[in-house]
Amino acid sequence: MGRGLASYQRRMRAIRVNGSKSVQPALLKGAQDIADTIEALTPEDTGDLKNSVTVTRPGGVTPPYSQPGGQTALAPNQAAVTVGSSDVRYPHLVEYGTATSPAQPFFWPGYRLSRAKAMRRIKAAIGKAVRDTR
Repeated sequence: MGRGLASYQRRMRAIRVNGSKSVQPALLKGAQDIADTIEALTPEDTGDLKNSVTVTRPGGVTPPYSQPGGQTALAPNQAAVTVGSSDVRYPHLVEYGTATSPAQPFFWPGYRLSRAKAMRRIKAAIGKAVRDTR
């Protein structure tokens, strides 16, 4: 019984190490798909808001003043899609509106439209990584 447990534990460690590396391309592709949808829905004025949509790679740091959440360090198995920067500090005002300006939602609708496809891609990559790790 002891060798079975040791073998199982070795496989679980290998899945954790190899799985995160093999899932990163799917993670980035899913984040980029979400970002593309958000960019397509972003209201255009000067184009600054649309140009501030950013995909941050695993282990990276999101831009300062980005929404949602501001500058954040990401885990090695995490990607983020943000909008805004130190030059573009108003995405939340466009998304939710102000007392004098109506809301023009673009971020959360774009996320909701693309999330399911991105999750399917990531789950398939995880499943493949588990199957391929022996």
